[in-house]
Amino acid sequence: MVQAKTELRTRARELRRAGRTYDEIVAELGVSKSSVSLWVRDLPRPRASPERMHAMREARWAPYRAFRDRTRKEAREAAEREIGTLTDRELFLIGVGLYWAEGAKSKPYRRSEEIAFVNSDPGMIQVFLAWLTLLGVEPERRRFRVMIHDSADVAGAERFWADLVGGDVADFGKTTLKRHNPKTVRKNVGADYRGCLVVRVRQGADLYRRVEGWWYGIVGASVRSK
Repeated sequence: MVQAKTELRTRARELRRAGRTYDEIVAELGVSKSSVSLWVRDLPRPRASPERMHAMREARWAPYRAFRDRTRKEAREAAEREIGTLTDRELFLIGVGLYWAEGAKSKPYRRSEEIAFVNSDPGMIQVFLAWLTLLGVEPERRRFRVMIHDSADVAGAERFWADLVGGDVADFGKTTLKRHNPKTVRKNVGADYRGCLVVRVRQGADLYRRVEGWWYGIVGASVRSK
């Protein structure tokens, strides 16, 4: 009995020196907390390891994050239901605003009347393509090309965008690879990074001029409505 207690005391001290807490020692040895306190009280309190500190922070903030994520999800789903079904006119106006905000535009110092849209958001691409369909732009007039950092999963990104637009990678233009600068700390990394998709419309000069007119028509109408 005495030998067993001595062995437990020795083991408790070893565990304490290894950085274990009272509760962890109690759980491992199956003894009372008062016994552990008596055996190791002369030893300095161990400093928490970075791993333990991280685990403690995670345990503390996990409920808050779960509540935040749940609240965010509920708000997004409620807002999504508010949209309902789009009329053709609503999609038309959305598309004009979307293009004028994100699409290529002619400049006084560089005249270039073409329809070209570049974006990394799959949803933006889907809305833009639905808008082109509404305007009667045939699939044969649409051209696609991927722009992405050369350090990313290029083939995977090409497949993703091809699946999204309902096409084939072989029908895409040559992918533009952006050289990675090791000195730059990029945030757009990981499995969700797929670069950008470039969508161009062949023979799009006339459509560009109409989009420009539609946009300024929206601007004028909004000013008059005040």
